Amino acid sequence: MSSDAYEVDGWKGRFFEDFQEGAIYRHPLGRTVTQDDNTWFTLLTMNTSELHFNVEYGKLTEFGRPLIVSPLTLAIASGQSVTDLTQNGVANLGWDEVRMTHPVFAGDTLWSESLVLGVRPSSSRPHAGIVTVKTRTLNQNGEEVCSFKRTFLVHRRDSPHLIDPRPQPLNPDWS
Repeated sequence: MSSDAYEVDGWKGRFFEDFQEGAIYRHPLGRTVTQDDNTWFTLLTMNTSELHFNVEYGKLTEFGRPLIVSPLTLAIASGQSVTDLTQNGVANLGWDEVRMTHPVFAGDTLWSESLVLGVRPSSSRPHAGIVTVKTRTLNQNGEEVCSFKRTFLVHRRDSPHLIDPRPQPLNPDWS
């Protein structure tokens, strides 16, 4: 191996100090939702509405086919934001104003983006701060399918509570 090899830090997420009111983060990963995802999620959450897993029932509704269950859409939207927002999160403090603004169907691809609404230090946890964002999720046609406000607690860069579980190699030699 070349003697001029060097280690480069990977993306470690944003810390409290990195957030500024008015910033918009367009989360990088889109996600196509499948009927299998929908069926598994309804089973995991014990949702017994046939509107989500019975094709024949779905055909008889105003939508003409099964809908993706709303909590799955919300879970994907929240998950898409982790890379930009809560990679260094301590805890979610709340979701407010959740809106399901357009139906989601199997085969739709979802993208999310978040606007920072507020940033303030935590009065009870000096190692962290509180951030509030509004997230919206778009389908492949640019139609908003979901929106919500979320407030979370996120570590400061110098937080003594940050954890790095990554092991060191027993053999650091690359040859």
